[in-house]
Amino acid sequence: MSLRHHALNTLLTPDPAAKAAQAQALQAECLSHPTLLDDAVCQERLALNAAQQAAMPGRPVRPHLVPAKQVPSRSPFTDEGRAALLHAICHIEFNAINLALDAVWRFDGMPTLFYQDWLRVASEEALHFTLLRQHLQAMGWDYGDFDAHDGLWTMCERTADDIVARMALVPRTLEARGLDATPLIQEKLNRAGDHAAVQILDIILRDEVGHVAVGNHWFHHLCRQRGLDAVTLYPQLVRQYEAPRLRPPFNEAARKAAGFTDEEMAFLLGVD
Repeated sequence: MSLRHHALNTLLTPDPAAKAAQAQALQAECLSHPTLLDDAVCQERLALNAAQQAAMPGRPVRPHLVPAKQVPSRSPFTDEGRAALLHAICHIEFNAINLALDAVWRFDGMPTLFYQDWLRVASEEALHFTLLRQHLQAMGWDYGDFDAHDGLWTMCERTADDIVARMALVPRTLEARGLDATPLIQEKLNRAGDHAAVQILDIILRDEVGHVAVGNHWFHHLCRQRGLDAVTLYPQLVRQYEAPRLRPPFNEAARKAAGFTDEEMAFLLGVD
């Protein structure tokens, strides 16, 4: 069985701890046996049966998923509010594991490096999820104890048949929001005295710059390959797939480190 098959099986795994461990094991296997992602394997076509489709993605019964507007806002300056905030980030990281694994199994015919990139992303997202879950457990809570929303996976489903839209709207739009939000969250957590959580978010922010860079790289690669103008295409995809139009403030240093061009930053900032 190829690593892409294993990625699909891991995506379908409902237990969060098992999913995280399997994602990290896949990356280790990729590094030790790179031929499992050779050109012939990358060209194979994978398909879902009905049971797999119904179970996509694998996730636990909890957290209870609600519309984004129904997730209550809590103060990070109370113990429960801080736990709810960290739980929301933990849920994002869990979804991010699924997003990376979905990119690996779903899209055929990409260069080997594409699959290597997204297996690495899945492994790092698994680490982020594990660190946050362990911190929640140390606080007396666990993943699943608070309601969550499914915005990231919803966009994954919308772009299931369009790899260009997937690269444009998941890593470099929805996930890139974390580049902007994380320093603001860290400032609040520092004021709340949770320095351990701040250190975890340092790791996440460092890695997420690389994850967004992966999305930027493959979006621009596909645009060049297909003769598309990346700058003019992006707002068209935002409208077509009803992606959120991002609002400032932006972490411009992190976004530029992740590969956003001056022209792309000007669009985000609304500069003509």
